[in-house]
Order: sequence, then C-alpha cells, then structure tokens
Amino acid sequence: MKKILETERLILRELNIQDAEFMFKLLNSPGWIKYIGDRNIKSTKDAVDYIQKGPLLSYAANGFGLYALELKESKLSIGVCGLLKRDYLEFVDIGFALLTDYEAKGYAYEAAHACINYSKEKLNISSFAAITLPTNNRSIQLLLRLGFLFNKNFIFESTNEELQLYTLSL
Repeated sequence: MKKILETERLILRELNIQDAEFMFKLLNSPGWIKYIGDRNIKSTKDAVDYIQKGPLLSYAANGFGLYALELKESKLSIGVCGLLKRDYLEFVDIGFALLTDYEAKGYAYEAAHACINYSKEKLNISSFAAITLPTNNRSIQLLLRLGFLFNKNFIFESTNEELQLYTLSL
C-alpha cells in the first residue's frame, strides 16, 4: 500500500489488486453506472483487470492515477479520487466517485481539494480538466466549489454522449 497523501478524515493511497472486491462494488454502484458508465465489470476478476489496465498502468506511465479513499479511523475504502490522462483532453482530468453510503458527507471535496494541492506541489501540475454529464448536479456543484469554471459542452465520440468540460488553472 503506497500512501499518497492524508487529509483530516482520509488516506489517499494507490489502488492494488487486493482492492478488487471494493472496486467491483464501486464500479457497479448506481452512481457510477448512471454518471460514469457501465465498465462491464461482472466479477472480481474483471475488477482486477480494470485495476491492472487502469490505475496501475497510469501510476507507471504518468506518475499518478486514481487513488483509493480510505477512512482514517476504520481503514475502510469508500471511493476513489485522482488524476487521469485522457488523449482527448488538453489537461489532466480529475475524477472522483464514492460508494452511495458515503456521498454528500464532504469526502469528495476533501479528497479532490487535497489531490489538486498535491498535484500542484508535488507533480507541478497547475491546470486541470473535469468532465461530467450535464445532469450530474452534485459533481458540477463540487467542481464549482473547487474553483473549476465551465468551459464547453462537447459530444464524446465513443458513446455519442453530451458531456460538459470544466477547467481549473492555478
């Protein structure tokens, strides 16, 4: 377990294959399916593949990725937050998702805020993107609270979905 950073209530750490059961649950949670999309993760084996081909590959290639959000007190994994390098975006994309029971408790803001500060101080990243569905009001409100500004609507070619792009420059 490689700890990346700590906040008042959370530890952000690299994901590993031991997180397969947790990621299976998160990737199949109603919020993930509705707002991020079905990743066709139908077993913990699929979740291991997702971790290996997503976060672990990103850590190796980019020096960052999605991190597990662990409650400090219980060490329980409750979500993910981190940076993603997407070919179709000019800047790194900040992403976050929580298990349903932990939404609307300030954890996403706490993690995303810390992740942005870490990225600026340790990774020398000062410009960020964020994409969301226009109907994802909670994510939009969080992005605005973090200082992101609406940039534009665009059609994501692989799914033909309309998305909104937000950007932040520090």
